[in-house]
Amino acid sequence: MADEATRKAVSEIPLLKTNSGPRDKELWVQRLREEYLALIKYVENNKAADNDWFRLESNKEGTRWFGKCWYIHELLKYEFDMEFDIPVTYPATAPEVAIPELDGKTAKMYRGGKICLTDHFKPLWARNVPKFGLAHLMALGLGPWLAVEIPDLIAKGIIEHKDRQKS
Repeated sequence: MADEATRKAVSEIPLLKTNSGPRDKELWVQRLREEYLALIKYVENNKAADNDWFRLESNKEGTRWFGKCWYIHELLKYEFDMEFDIPVTYPATAPEVAIPELDGKTAKMYRGGKICLTDHFKPLWARNVPKFGLAHLMALGLGPWLAVEIPDLIAKGIIEHKDRQKS
């Protein structure tokens, strides 16, 4: 289960109310408004706790999301592009976050660089539909995945900090 710091961070993310996906045009606008408010609150809380670790933006329709995430390991910042699409069955189905540059570098990843959230995150998401949103995906999905996988990939020499890479 999540540690106390994660529980506190997640408890401060507003829960969403609108049970709507991209196919329902009018309610989707309301859901997107809730998503943005929750994401803004989560980012503000992270910055206040000196734990800023991602940037996220979407296309105009709010169906395709992209940005950067990073992990600090031994005072070095490892930064990655990330992306995901909102499934047509959202919010019943959680988005699948991809970090394309890590594709094939860890067993906890599917083809196309989609991170594995099946065992731990997806059952939690399913129990919390429609209250969980993209901020929860970041806090309980991508964040813990980075915290486990990035140090392991560094220790195995699979990824190197950009300043240490050979020219």
